[in-house]
Amino acid sequence: MSKRSMTDYPLDGERVFVRVDFNVPLDDGTVADDTRIRAALPTIEYLIEHDCRIVLASHLGRPKGKVVDGLRMAPVAARLAELLDRPVATTSDCVGPEVEAAVAELGPGDVLLLENLRFHREETENDPDFAKALAKLADVYVNDAFGTAHRAHASTEGVARHLPAVAGLLMTRELEVLGRLLEDPRRPFVVVLGGAKVSDKIGVIENMLTLADSILIGGAMCFAFFKAMDREVGRSKLEEDKVDVAAGILSAAERSDCEFHLPRDIIVAGEPTAGAKKVAVSADAIPADMMGLDIGPMAASSYASRTASAGTIFWNGPMGLFEIDDFADGTRVVGEAVAECTGVSVVGGGDTVAAVRQFGLTDRITHVSTGGGASMEFLEGRTLPGVAALLDADD
Repeated sequence: MSKRSMTDYPLDGERVFVRVDFNVPLDDGTVADDTRIRAALPTIEYLIEHDCRIVLASHLGRPKGKVVDGLRMAPVAARLAELLDRPVATTSDCVGPEVEAAVAELGPGDVLLLENLRFHREETENDPDFAKALAKLADVYVNDAFGTAHRAHASTEGVARHLPAVAGLLMTRELEVLGRLLEDPRRPFVVVLGGAKVSDKIGVIENMLTLADSILIGGAMCFAFFKAMDREVGRSKLEEDKVDVAAGILSAAERSDCEFHLPRDIIVAGEPTAGAKKVAVSADAIPADMMGLDIGPMAASSYASRTASAGTIFWNGPMGLFEIDDFADGTRVVGEAVAECTGVSVVGGGDTVAAVRQFGLTDRITHVSTGGGASMEFLEGRTLPGVAALLDADD
């Protein structure tokens, strides 16, 4: 899906409405993790260099259409100002006369961050009048929030109906990298999927069975597949209502040219707590009174070998309860193999990104996607409303 980039559009001196993803964690009124803010810096700095009047907009948390003082954008603006080393103005709302006046006062290179978009329920409802009010603030729309591109909200899809709409630098990079996974991955193409729920991965697995050379399954989602194979899963986390779906995937995998791998062994313990007595057992011999909390050493070694020699890797979902050191080995071993891979490595999903950061691997990954749900829907082959709304590359 080739979309027109902001670098291919005349922006000099224009008022530009930029949808960014500044949905960052706050701790006692300050930004606890500025990763998403930093990811948007190249787009903002490009616009500054081109003397644009920059109007930034984002949501923060889930205020559900009400003003929540603890979810105001002021701490985000303060951190952005530090990173840009220049002032970032703010407003007490995101639409209305006060906002329009603040935008009118912007000079070339000035930056304004609007108040939390989701203080208005009209944002998530994609209300046409709200979208029009946002569009009134600018001459051009730039979407740099790939993480929200799967939502048809006023600021992600509605505004694009009223302004020329182009992709920011981060959005462009996401579309290029993820698009290559679907269209022309270097072989072998290995997909590593983990996490707690198979329900979150069904669409991706089904699509990847037609595209990838190997799919490696870890995390608690593997227990739905074990159950479909009539294996004992003990007290492991299990989506009972997805066992039939898992059985269908196993059947589809047998008919495909893609190798579908489940862990050969599992780390089990009585409780998911630090210091709990743990042991590695065969995947077909999980004790009834134990729960699986990580892939075992044989599985980790096998997955690492396949991953390290891949031409392309996509990884979404940890291999176990990595937040607790006792159950982090599988995720760590696979993560280090992903980082060592000389091919293209792409990591997506909040927990996976957190794991990569925890193990100090971020700088060794080709691309760390900022979109969790968005990247998964994209790799399912679905159309993302926020992307579809942008101008095509040849427009």
